[in-house]
Amino acid sequence: MIFENTLAFAQQLDKQDILAHFRDKFYLPLHTNKPVIYLCGNSLGLQPKGAQAAVQKEFDDWAKLGVEGHFQAKNPWKFYHHFLTEKAAKVVGARSKEVVIMNNLTANLHLMMVSFYRPTATRYKIMMEVSAFPSDQYAMESQAKFHGYNPDDAIIELKPRDGEYTLRTEDIIAKIQDHRDDLAIVMMGGVNYYTGQAFDMAAITKAAHEVGAVAAFDLAHAAGNLHLQLHDWDVDFAVWCTYKYLNSGPGGTSGVFVHERHANKPELIRFAGWWGHNEEERFLMKKGFKPMEGAAGWQLSNAQIFPMAIHKASLEMFDEAGIENLRKKSEMLTGYLEFILNEINSVSEGQKSKYKIITPSVAKDRGCQLSIVVNENGKKLFDYLYENNVWPDWREPDVIRMSPVPMYNSFEDVFRIGEIIKQYYK
Repeated sequence: MIFENTLAFAQQLDKQDILAHFRDKFYLPLHTNKPVIYLCGNSLGLQPKGAQAAVQKEFDDWAKLGVEGHFQAKNPWKFYHHFLTEKAAKVVGARSKEVVIMNNLTANLHLMMVSFYRPTATRYKIMMEVSAFPSDQYAMESQAKFHGYNPDDAIIELKPRDGEYTLRTEDIIAKIQDHRDDLAIVMMGGVNYYTGQAFDMAAITKAAHEVGAVAAFDLAHAAGNLHLQLHDWDVDFAVWCTYKYLNSGPGGTSGVFVHERHANKPELIRFAGWWGHNEEERFLMKKGFKPMEGAAGWQLSNAQIFPMAIHKASLEMFDEAGIENLRKKSEMLTGYLEFILNEINSVSEGQKSKYKIITPSVAKDRGCQLSIVVNENGKKLFDYLYENNVWPDWREPDVIRMSPVPMYNSFEDVFRIGEIIKQYYK
């Protein structure tokens, strides 16, 4: 599509947008008594208007039924994860038995590592991107130490080439092949939180398996953002949070994917809990753990009913919208934002550019995020945007992240962002 930097063009795109009505299903924060242009969905998604009613229903059943809510609530708590599984599986491209909603992200990552990081004397190394989200870095460091290794030796960090901000797929695959004899697991983000780069998970998984390693991903910035196909890509396991693109509340619950080839392996080492025990026998309170089939067999404790109720309300919207449609609009939004930012940044020969977009320019290689490094005083630009009702995200030392989310951002939002940035540089 040939973009135009005009209000009329942006408004025409919004009129043609089949997802435009979803914007009205969210609460937009107010600043100076006006709705903000919210660009922080990659950090915390907005509140769906249906969330309060969803949680209130569980409060009402708790008040009326007490403990019997496990069996008599409208959505019986004993089976609550079942109400989320099918729709969550659609979001990540999985089969229902491969997905479960439980716990929080890093807790789930550690639980998965218990089962899938089984180092030996010769095959013990973990591969990850150098700029992974800190929680992933801490988790991998502690996993290496737990198994008796020095993280500086056990963890292989993938670094971009000199002068570049993002990783090349061919370099990732080459590094995997270089470590074919000592690599135990490739543990990467689906989308890098800092640059917005979306990794080629299918290619990375294939390369990992070819050298006998496990392929795993933290999808915190990918679930509800990319059109994922975890089952078809043959990923071993993945984890994600639900409070970013999935709009399920601060500190919300988390998702887990375990490929079906691991679904019926009770001998697979895991940290067990009673909610992962055979559902038909759970309340018999007997010794001897018998895991449920699939990802559900990794559950530990009772379902987190209230955050899960919010997530249920959000998943219903994702099911209605369709992840394919959301991804298509996402690519259009970031493409339009890139076009406008580049137009503002255009300079005559010999002049210095205002900023640099460090997110890949190819749509398939990024999520719905553009990260920019401002050449002079980036925090000042960030503060200017904030005070003018545009809320992006600041990441030290010098990056402004802008994430136009297809569920509630509009093309007019993107146009107005450009107008405010132009005003800043006048």
